[in-house]
Amino acid sequence: MSPRPEEAAMRREVVKRIETVIKDLWPTADVQIFGSFSTGLYLPTSDIDLVVFGKWERPPLQLLEQALRKHNVAEPYSIKVLDKATVPIIKLTDQETEVKVDISFNVETGVKAARFIKEYMKKYSLLPYLILVLKQFLLQRDLNEVFTGGISSYSLILMAISFLQLHPRIDARRADENLGMLLIEFFELYGRNFNYLKTGIRIKNGGAYIAKEEIMKVMTNGYRPSMLCIEDPLLPGNDVGRSSYGAMQVKQVFDYAYIVLSHAVSPLARSYPNRDSESTLGRIIKVTQEVIDYRAWIKKKWGSKINLSPELDNRLKIRDQIALCNGEQQQNRDSEPSYNQHLTLSLGSTQQLSSGSSASSVSSLSGSDIVS
Repeated sequence: MSPRPEEAAMRREVVKRIETVIKDLWPTADVQIFGSFSTGLYLPTSDIDLVVFGKWERPPLQLLEQALRKHNVAEPYSIKVLDKATVPIIKLTDQETEVKVDISFNVETGVKAARFIKEYMKKYSLLPYLILVLKQFLLQRDLNEVFTGGISSYSLILMAISFLQLHPRIDARRADENLGMLLIEFFELYGRNFNYLKTGIRIKNGGAYIAKEEIMKVMTNGYRPSMLCIEDPLLPGNDVGRSSYGAMQVKQVFDYAYIVLSHAVSPLARSYPNRDSESTLGRIIKVTQEVIDYRAWIKKKWGSKINLSPELDNRLKIRDQIALCNGEQQQNRDSEPSYNQHLTLSLGSTQQLSSGSSASSVSSLSGSDIVS
């Protein structure tokens, strides 16, 4: 499910249409992309996040809404102005492509966060692989949005960064590391070993697990750390996970994934009746026919409009570097691949799991042990 060049081309057209409307209203306004489209970590159905910078006393939400309606950019009933939200935004669905777009005004945090994530993608080349699989895993369980009880993409990315920072095996950060084992270890850590009650996650200064009592000391008066407590590396005093009221549900599905995958790579798995008909990763991740058809439509319509920057092209090559479960390279990259061919990871044996598992080692740093 990693991004394809034609999907990037389609999204650039959406941004261009909206930017044209904005520039028509305010010629000096600056429109910037942030979020998953900016970092290249977006799924086929992900939103596009835009922020408009200009000189206004109050965000001109209604004015832009009227202009978007006038130019028929969005589906008529899809435009919503959320002016009472913490960050006031306009939400819409592009009429031609069905891509959802969120537009905010004069908010710098999203742009800074995208820049921050890109830096860590350079530092940890394995990070995009993990994120794309985990985002799809949460998406199909409706746990990829805070308002549905899940966790935000930013929270998930910070959890993955922390996982790689504190992995007891330094070789886990190498580009040729077994990605399947890393995925299992991620699920093991956050599904069963991490102490959500007592421990918070810190990314700054190389990363650390920190007691929530310590986090309370630097937060505003009366604040209590959330269940999924993640210090915002860009905004001191902010707990990124504070709105994730369903964090324990996310923990449960991570635990489920750990059990399923660890069973799938055990020696006993050779005797499973569906061993040859189902990929290992396919046991926890599926895709709907609707999404497959949507991607095929995008490829047909935008395949001839590909013109990528070197940086984005690099990120889009992620899918071409992922091997099949049996370790073989994808044979036909130009044909319409199945979903599992995009995200199949190399999953090893239980011997690897028991000897190289990070989570059991990392868990000794979590919970009550961290106090001492």
